[in-house]
Amino acid sequence: MAPLSRKGEKEDTGSQSGGAAGWGQASSAKPGARGPDSCRTLVAWARMAMPRALGALLLQLLLLLALGQENHIEEPRHSCLGDSLDEYGAFDLKDKAGCFTKCRQSESEPCDVGNLQKYWLNYEAHLVEETLTEKVNMSFLKALVQNVSTSTAEDLYFSLKPSQVPRQVMKDEDKPPDRVRLPKSLFESLPGNRSAVRLAITVLDIGLGTLFKGPQLSLGDGSSVLNNRLVGLSVGRMHVTRLAEPLEIIFSHQRPPPNMTFTCVFWDATKGPTGDWASEGCSTEVGPEGTVCRCDHLTFFTLLLRPILDQSTVQILTRISQAGCGVSMIFLAFTIVLYAVLRLSRQRFKSEDAPKIHVALSGSLFLLNLAFLITVGSGSKGSDTACWARGAVYHYFLLCVFTWMGLEAFHLYLLAVRVFNTYFGHYFLKLSLVGWGLPALMVIGTGSANSYGLYTIRDRENRTSLELCWFRDGTATYALYITVHGYFLITFLFGMVVLALVTWKIFTLSSVTAVKERGQNRKKVLTLLGLSSLVGVTWGLVILTPLGLSTVYIFALFNSLQGVFICCWFTVLYLPSQSTTVSSSTARLDQAHSASQE
Repeated sequence: MAPLSRKGEKEDTGSQSGGAAGWGQASSAKPGARGPDSCRTLVAWARMAMPRALGALLLQLLLLLALGQENHIEEPRHSCLGDSLDEYGAFDLKDKAGCFTKCRQSESEPCDVGNLQKYWLNYEAHLVEETLTEKVNMSFLKALVQNVSTSTAEDLYFSLKPSQVPRQVMKDEDKPPDRVRLPKSLFESLPGNRSAVRLAITVLDIGLGTLFKGPQLSLGDGSSVLNNRLVGLSVGRMHVTRLAEPLEIIFSHQRPPPNMTFTCVFWDATKGPTGDWASEGCSTEVGPEGTVCRCDHLTFFTLLLRPILDQSTVQILTRISQAGCGVSMIFLAFTIVLYAVLRLSRQRFKSEDAPKIHVALSGSLFLLNLAFLITVGSGSKGSDTACWARGAVYHYFLLCVFTWMGLEAFHLYLLAVRVFNTYFGHYFLKLSLVGWGLPALMVIGTGSANSYGLYTIRDRENRTSLELCWFRDGTATYALYITVHGYFLITFLFGMVVLALVTWKIFTLSSVTAVKERGQNRKKVLTLLGLSSLVGVTWGLVILTPLGLSTVYIFALFNSLQGVFICCWFTVLYLPSQSTTVSSSTARLDQAHSASQE
């Protein structure tokens, strides 16, 4: 006999599943036999099963709709905003490395530059303290973590070949061109009684973005990080400074351009809001095939390629420019006075447009030289508002000079190239609106963006060589490129094209019709030299400055004397009688052009 509890359990089971038992009985009946009990059982089962099935289906539909709506409203993920700064998995590293190219000055991708830089600065400490990783080999990152005895008997050398993970170089091996030497005294001087420490060496490719560039590399002066490569050295989170014997990092490279030099720097996270490159505690020894950097601390290092403008060079160039500008101002003032005298003494002179354009160029150049002398002489003195105003005034007169040189080329084109159908009502008035009005609009637009401020020129040791009020350091690069470099390039190229056409006409067409005279070629050459000073050929010497420091001196000298050349041309052209002038043909062309407009 079964126990009572077992019987009760069995009975309960039967009573609770009576429907199922009934269905089982109906199933065991003969085929085709359907009694009233089996039909009732089927209906009962359907009533019980259908709501459950419909409920489950409805629940699945609701879940799908909710997930679809969530995916629909999910915001795009911005990996460069500094999220997940303590995660260093392979996916996270690749995700953050993408910011090296995404973060640009155009701000097309939102970036938190400061936090992203901290992420990579803390990566070495993460490798040393929180992981057992010994090597990291990624396209953008090569790292080695190694235990080093603090009582090592010799200096340690490690290879820094960009395509390989850093490795220790043994004593009997040849020293690679890219390497680091860590003196044994470094480990002996570490605080604490440790028998060994974990050393991390990383080689990081920072790409072409704004990360680890800093304000110094945003000036638009051609400075750059050599191969966009950083070398990081750390011993845990210990702050190692003031080493008795400096460490050495050797960067191999080709010979730099004549006007560029290499500077050893380290990343100083305390400079500015997001950090900057500094050279304190580091020395630079430049060789023909590599540069040796010696520094007394551990951090991230690199080699900057920068223009050669040390303090003595800047002072010499400043003195040359100041002297040349002063002399030019005297000759330009004489040109303006001479024009006023000729205008009063010669009735015909009032209607000629060429002298008016020459004097307008002379006036703008006189004011530019004056603004330059004031800006360089005052430096950073005065308030920020005064510095902003001096930068804006200097920028305005510089653009006026560029514009009037372009208008000189346009007028020369009408005289010598187009010749016919050159009538324009109120010709000089329209030129004046362009010559003085267009620069004003550009300065207003630039000033509204707060682009003017203190501009600093530094030498190879990162010391200040010159401060003047110009475009603000690091924040107005695009405004400088567009309104100065780009605008000058347009006007200069236009002037060179017109000058080339005039040269072709002077030396080819005139030789066919003109009567051969003694010294005619000399007169043609002098004419072209005079026209060259009007269209700004001396400004084009800036293109040659990358060839070396000597071309920088040549540019500073000849460009500052442009006013002298214009004065000589104006005097030769208008002061003597037209029968003896070198460029009588040019004067006659201008008279004909002026008469056609009357």
